[in-house]
Amino acid sequence: MSLIHALVAKGSTILAEHQAGSRDFSQATQTILSKIPPNNSKLTYVWEQYLFHYISEGGYTYLVMADDAAGRRMPFTFLAELQQKFTSQPAASSSTSDPPAYAQQGTFGPVIAQLMTQYNTNPPTDELSRAQAELAQVKDIMVQNVEQILSRGERIELLVDKTDNMASQATAFRRGARTVRRSMWWKNTRILALSVVVALVLLWVLLAQFCGAGLNHCGAK
Repeated sequence: MSLIHALVAKGSTILAEHQAGSRDFSQATQTILSKIPPNNSKLTYVWEQYLFHYISEGGYTYLVMADDAAGRRMPFTFLAELQQKFTSQPAASSSTSDPPAYAQQGTFGPVIAQLMTQYNTNPPTDELSRAQAELAQVKDIMVQNVEQILSRGERIELLVDKTDNMASQATAFRRGARTVRRSMWWKNTRILALSVVVALVLLWVLLAQFCGAGLNHCGAK
């Protein structure tokens, strides 16, 4: 999955968004959104293996979170088409100066979802060809590490999800380690029991050579 989370916002107020997959990145995207300056700009923020690409223009922000494997051309092509679809709808021109959060989730949320699915499964070749011609502009878009814009408290909030995942992995590791130890204990026990049986058989064979199979010759002596 290349595109993970996309949204359209006015200032720091999210008007519509869509998230692909089960992992929740809303805290991360909200934090990044709050750091975007009000002037027209294009920027890529880097956070671990994820990239937050955005276009800010006319008071609106179009943001998409993507895997770093997606590169930059495809996400910015997605954002350009997302911006075009948003500005072409009648609701965009009639929006109030301070719309409530998720004011267009019902109408534009499905548009974001459909567009993300399209770009994740079969990106339009015409759009990507056009983006290839504009690649020089994308190269000029600045890349900044998220750590440079976050305070210590915000870093902690962003790391909560990562810490939870690490804790889950540690629990699974401990559970697996106990299973392995239990399996090894049974294996060692079986080997020990088998060794005892083999030793008794060898002892019987040795004694049988001198005392007979029933060991009665030794008793008679």
